[in-house]
Amino acid sequence: MAVSVIQVDQLWKEYRLGVINHHSLSRDLQTWWARMRGKEDPNSTVDSVADKGGDQTFWALQGVSFEVVQGDVLGIIGRNGAGKSTLLKILSQVTAPTKGEVRLKGRIASLLEVGTGFHPELTGLENIFLNGAILGMSKAEIRSKLDEIIAFAEVERFIDTPVKRYSSGMYVRLAFAVAAHLDPDILVVDEVLAVGDAQFQKKCVGKIEDAGRQGRTVLFVSHNMGAISQICNKCMILEKGTVSFHGDVRSAVSRYLTASKGQQKIDRSCFFGPLKSRIEFKEIEIHGSEVAGGDIAPSAEISIVVKGYCHGYIARFRTSIVLYKDGFRLCTLHDLTVPEPLSPGEIVSEVRIPPFFLRPGDYYIALGGHDGGVLASGTDWIFSNELASFTIVDEWSDRNDFANVGAINLPHAGFRRKGLAHGIG
Repeated sequence: MAVSVIQVDQLWKEYRLGVINHHSLSRDLQTWWARMRGKEDPNSTVDSVADKGGDQTFWALQGVSFEVVQGDVLGIIGRNGAGKSTLLKILSQVTAPTKGEVRLKGRIASLLEVGTGFHPELTGLENIFLNGAILGMSKAEIRSKLDEIIAFAEVERFIDTPVKRYSSGMYVRLAFAVAAHLDPDILVVDEVLAVGDAQFQKKCVGKIEDAGRQGRTVLFVSHNMGAISQICNKCMILEKGTVSFHGDVRSAVSRYLTASKGQQKIDRSCFFGPLKSRIEFKEIEIHGSEVAGGDIAPSAEISIVVKGYCHGYIARFRTSIVLYKDGFRLCTLHDLTVPEPLSPGEIVSEVRIPPFFLRPGDYYIALGGHDGGVLASGTDWIFSNELASFTIVDEWSDRNDFANVGAINLPHAGFRRKGLAHGIG
């Protein structure tokens, strides 16, 4: 019989906007001074709902109810502002609900954002023991996992260095290693994994899969539909603070991608990377000869246009657009062959996909940019997973032979066959 380890019953969470609380005295003073002069708050991040004249409330969660049984790996997806992070913070007991009830069975470990639960003045080693103690583990239990944690995080050289000197990538590697290796009954992972490099993300996905196979319960929030499809056995969609779907992963991902078609506006809060404060992507447009329902014919040349703004000179930069299909990264396209200097001002980048290249199916787009260096060495970059999607319809033509198999379609034009002209003799 399945054992219920998480029960959420009619969860509501209300926030009040307009309160000066940026967790920084200098930023609080900036906001106060702007209000005194009747100016726009320079630290405002909730553009669509912030009340410039006073306080305002909104419901981040509205009557959320669901149940998770032991061994489930539950993916939680939804647009930015849907309530995903708020839900995880309540489940992790970082914040309290306005009303409703949460019942948890077992020890919970959470990785919500970079550095959560770490003391900046303590070394990496000291923070491992601190986090273990918070989870209720003895020193002997922590020591038994210590070598494994340090090796997984790949921070051996810096384990005795205060974590305030760590890069965001080092923070994430150590934080995830601690959360995943201290044997929690429930592991909660937010989109924070997007700051890690590709190789480390692969290790994390493998570790989460191992946790599920070992009978642990995992809640995994991500915009990466490939990761959701790969590691989760159930999926829940949050929409404007409510649960719009809770069921099998394939149906959830399909519904989510369908809902994102035609999306053009981009929320900058979903981006990660050192260039997040200097590059602001605002819109993404998908152009092609559409058929009924807004889908695209295989014969169409597809143009993907990204618009944004650069807030400061960048010595080297090119925009990257990544296409995913069926949970796999299909290809990465760049607007420039090599990165070039980028001056402050408007950005318009375009990539084109030739006709008949993409096979029928659903595609979603990730967006970013970089200076052409190696990510692991600290290059400048910005990235966000799933931002928009489109569908190529199943339409026959001589140049689109659906008897072929594979991720892409290579038209037969240009291929030749050599052989005997008159048979064997």
